[in-house]
Amino acid sequence: MNRLLTNADARLIAFDLDGTLIDSVPDLSKAIQKTLGELDLPEQSQQQVRSWVGDGARMLVKRALSGDIRAQVPEALFNKAYPLFLRHYAKHLNCESTLYDGVGQTLQGLKEAGIKLACITNKPTQFTLPLLEQFGLSDFFEKVVCGDTFEQRKPHPQPLLEVADFFKTTPQQAIMVGDSINDIQAAQAAGFYSICVDYGYHGDHDVNDLGADLVISHFSQINRVITRAA
Repeated sequence: MNRLLTNADARLIAFDLDGTLIDSVPDLSKAIQKTLGELDLPEQSQQQVRSWVGDGARMLVKRALSGDIRAQVPEALFNKAYPLFLRHYAKHLNCESTLYDGVGQTLQGLKEAGIKLACITNKPTQFTLPLLEQFGLSDFFEKVVCGDTFEQRKPHPQPLLEVADFFKTTPQQAIMVGDSINDIQAAQAAGFYSICVDYGYHGDHDVNDLGADLVISHFSQINRVITRAA
């Protein structure tokens, strides 16, 4: 079957944030609506916003402004809208966002098993760290990498490789858990084993077509992977 499940122990697991650990769309959508309202632009539905999440805040705003995933908007409009979005999202960072079922218990079990844990997200640092703290997840992660931590972000492999280097772990002993094509492409480029959750934000993609080594439907299923890999 897969190399991780047959030939190596998992020493490191990196997790995406939005769509993997937490459902942040309700609050992202609220910030988008308030931004569009200030600019006298048409609102976008929460479901539409959900399909646009995964490429960072800047791309989300561009998609909302254009109403299209290709996100082609005048620079002047984006430069006006982006600070508005940051302000509104900061005010509504954790009003209706929720932790996915099984996340806390699973992370606790992995940590107790001696697995090194990291969070790798394209979300800006100013939002990532408060969210992890408010959801009680900060202590699980020895390393947090955000969309503005390095020059490159997912789907580029740099964030994953930097994290592996931080823990002095080879990519062959590492897992990337995410929900989008960016997570899977980054894992493939970095040489990480990849797990995709089917409940997250996949955009227009079929989760089974993203190329992940494994697709799971509940966060706690990660435990079974680790048990088989050990």
